[in-house]
Amino acid sequence: MTLQELQNQALQLPISDRWRLVQSLLSSIQQETLLSIPPNTSMNSFTNLDPWTQSLIGVISLDAEESIESYVDYLEEKYS
Repeated sequence: MTLQELQNQALQLPISDRWRLVQSLLSSIQQETLLSIPPNTSMNSFTNLDPWTQSLIGVISLDAEESIESYVDYLEEKYS
């Protein structure tokens, strides 16, 4: 199946199913991205940032599920 065929099939789904698909894909991408970060990455990798920016690191901590729900809520408000 090509990407175009997959997109066409996805667009035929009801909106609620498409939202679930988006959430599932986003979660998968986030997990794979986190797995690609070397485990020894530490705060030292942020030393080239401006001190003000460094002070913001860790201020907000959302788990992946909250991030997805928050983004979905934002998109629903924006496009409804």
